[in-house]
Amino acid sequence: MSVLGTTLVLKGVSEKLLRDPAGAVYSHRHPGGGWLPGGASNVGAGVLASAFPGRDLAALDEAAARYEPAGAVVYPLTTRGERFPFYRPDAEQVVVGETATEAEHYAALLQGVAYGERLGLASLALLGAPVSGHLALVGGATRSRYWCQLRADVLGMPVRIPRHPEASVGMAVLAASSGRSLDDTAGEMVSHGEQLDPRPDRVARFEQSFRLLVDALTERGYLTTELAAKAVTS
Repeated sequence: MSVLGTTLVLKGVSEKLLRDPAGAVYSHRHPGGGWLPGGASNVGAGVLASAFPGRDLAALDEAAARYEPAGAVVYPLTTRGERFPFYRPDAEQVVVGETATEAEHYAALLQGVAYGERLGLASLALLGAPVSGHLALVGGATRSRYWCQLRADVLGMPVRIPRHPEASVGMAVLAASSGRSLDDTAGEMVSHGEQLDPRPDRVARFEQSFRLLVDALTERGYLTTELAAKAVTS
């Protein structure tokens, strides 16, 4: 599951406790048994509010579709430091290349967050977390169907948007599960909505840009060689 709001959080389910010596991945106990490994990034939709305050993001979505991929690849940190998919308190925004228009800059930021999401999945997979299948998308960013489709394309995997993707639904499930199985309660209350499959031509189109960003992050020492290799092969 990916929660994209101001920041990005990835969370999964694992039978075994995953241990990350670097400290980027942490795990909570699952009430029904097993573990909930994941991580919280400083990258997220907050970069859009920072770069385009008060703007009509739906209109920018439409314009951004003309830049796939953008002329620049970005790891869009808004402040110093990163927690996940790599832990580096000194990390700063990385930009490789240039954008020529406002819409292209916006496109580069959308793509950069999706690249960070892909790196996060690779980080979990490197520790042994199961990351195959589909990814459930929740959070405020699900209001942008274009961004959801873009994320499917960059990740190369199907994404599903629950009918009610707000965090409040999760709180309602927890409240309703008192004295009974959390899994059963969630199964009754959470309904699947739309599934977006990756578009094959877009998957190939974004691959070169993603690899360029991986190389740039590795050169700066933000990514280990193991994570970099996992990112481009998974």
